Amino acid sequence: MIHRRNLLGAGALGLAGAAAAFANPEKAADLAAPSIARNRRRFNMVTTWPKGLPGLGEAAERVAQRIQQMSDGLMEVKVYAAGELVPPFECFDAVSNGSADMYHGAEYYWTAKSSAYPFFTAVPFGMTAQEIMGWIDFGGGQKLWDELSAQFGIKSIQAANTGHQMGGWFRKEINTLDDLVGLKMRIPGQGGDVLRALGGSSVALPGGEIYQSLQTGAIDATEWVGPWNDYYLGFYREAPYYYGPGFHEPGASLAVGMNLRVWEGLTQGEQAIIKAACESVNHSSLGEFTYQNAIHLDLLKREHGVQMRSYPDEVVSRMAEAAWDVRAASGRDGIEKRIYESFEASLKLMRGWADVSEGPYYAARNSNK
Repeated sequence: MIHRRNLLGAGALGLAGAAAAFANPEKAADLAAPSIARNRRRFNMVTTWPKGLPGLGEAAERVAQRIQQMSDGLMEVKVYAAGELVPPFECFDAVSNGSADMYHGAEYYWTAKSSAYPFFTAVPFGMTAQEIMGWIDFGGGQKLWDELSAQFGIKSIQAANTGHQMGGWFRKEINTLDDLVGLKMRIPGQGGDVLRALGGSSVALPGGEIYQSLQTGAIDATEWVGPWNDYYLGFYREAPYYYGPGFHEPGASLAVGMNLRVWEGLTQGEQAIIKAACESVNHSSLGEFTYQNAIHLDLLKREHGVQMRSYPDEVVSRMAEAAWDVRAASGRDGIEKRIYESFEASLKLMRGWADVSEGPYYAARNSNK
């Protein structure tokens, strides 16, 4: 684990410096400055994202940059893309066991650790981006998240949000429920559970392995994020039908997870810097994804002839039914039950506001195109 203190400039004056300061008092202030011992902390961050990926990969880099900027360079974070230090799906264990200081990824990748983790990324027919921010920041979600992650020696913080995602890329059209039977799709978290309930099979793949799997026919379809990220990974070349909206991820929250012992070894000021950096990226990313998705959706349709599709009503209805069952099954007892109950209560509360605010507004705006 890269986590160390270097005392810089301690005793930098020495005897010669002290003599010079005494002989030349007007320069004493300049000479004294380097003699102040300063604590410099260095961390490594492993990520689940391919190197150089816009949006997701950039979010991790921005967290690192803002930590360094806010600390005036006294805190440095080295970011490693998926596979550079550890495989993408081993980031959690690397941070948990202390071989890495922090990760940036999607919490639903850790479902095998706890069935409650997907609630802190996205669940089918769950919270939008602003709703999950509301629950975690103001509805008790962060306290429950802290309790869950502490079991694995990790402190978790929101650190980006993609906004609403797309349903995915398909080789063939989905016209009936029968078209989902036997379908092999890359779709993680509870979205994969919903697909299995409808007769398909879900495959967990990191971003860097998806295109080849589509190309070879190992999978028939994939979801990833939205037009911005999907454009750069080139899925349109292998699967021409682009389905939406993404009922499985209506507002996907990404996270920084930090080794808990490292976190607890920080000063309150250092912790505040990391929290502020993550919060800054969390909020700015939503606007960026919204704008860039609009640009790249236009490029996909205009330059690459991507065919936009919507799921048939019977498919949406059956997905919704399965989603309620999947969510309930993930919270049967213990901390998982308390997270599930808190999430559902907050979702119900905020849905009441959405029903009289954004829902009617979008309907009215669309009626005047």
